[in-house]
Amino acid sequence: MIPARPQSAGLREAYVVWLLFLLTAIAVFATYWRLPPSVLWKVHNTGFIGGGGRAYVFLSFSAAVAAIGILPIVVDRLEDRRADYAGLVALVLCATVAIPGVQTESHLDPKWSNLPAVLGVGLAFGLTLWASRTGRREFPRTTARGDAARLIVGGLSLFFAAPYIAAELGFFLDGVPVLGWIFQTGAIRPEPGAGYSHAAVHHGHHHGLDGFLLAASALLLSRLVGSIRRPVLRTLTAFYLALLLVYGLTNEAQDQWTEQIVKRGWTSWDIPNVLHPSLSAAWGAMVACGLVIYALFLRPRRGLFSHAR
Repeated sequence: MIPARPQSAGLREAYVVWLLFLLTAIAVFATYWRLPPSVLWKVHNTGFIGGGGRAYVFLSFSAAVAAIGILPIVVDRLEDRRADYAGLVALVLCATVAIPGVQTESHLDPKWSNLPAVLGVGLAFGLTLWASRTGRREFPRTTARGDAARLIVGGLSLFFAAPYIAAELGFFLDGVPVLGWIFQTGAIRPEPGAGYSHAAVHHGHHHGLDGFLLAASALLLSRLVGSIRRPVLRTLTAFYLALLLVYGLTNEAQDQWTEQIVKRGWTSWDIPNVLHPSLSAAWGAMVACGLVIYALFLRPRRGLFSHAR
């Protein structure tokens, strides 16, 4: 008799999400190590400390926000009380990124307040490894039309993220065929409301790239929602991913609008900043859009193994 080999739990999409954040963290580390703070944004350290510190802050936001979407998927696969408790702890740790003052655009040097979210990301990754080794095996429950929609939305988001990918790697798109004509990046433009001028798309990390990463995470993880067996957990996860998609795309659009429209002088009106949760009309509109996406595309079907579109 040959013993059966354990099969992986079918968490490819979750690992793609982790890979996206890992590659971005490496790029952040390298760029903030080699470039001076003067060409970056709201940081004061350079060298190894500068690179490591900014990568640490990046793991607090936005990796922790994506990790919240991964946790219910891997915990459900494990079907283990210990995993439930560990997942709850990781959720609380990751959610600390939403506390006012933890993530501040005006001060992006590392802070002790970032540590809980970073620990939550590490715990979520550990649970993913555990689930992939011993968790219940499932296949994505989706449709061809759903995947086609994901590819279209994800492809458009990736295209508009081009200036931010270049900035993360430490260069401008000036002179790049097509992209250099569509996007302004290296041109010196007045910074709205700041009283000084800066490159239109400064080197280093942008919340527009966070928006792309979170939107891509929502699209990938939504393929796994239908395999969650616990109905309440499945419903909450589906709505969270719908809201995450809206949140990511809105932040990417807001950053693009400021840098490509307002900085060209075409208008002085800017899309409201929605980076932080607030009781505002903009956040109300995002929640409403999330509810629509949930109802039309991610709402669980009847039966134990509901299919997400």
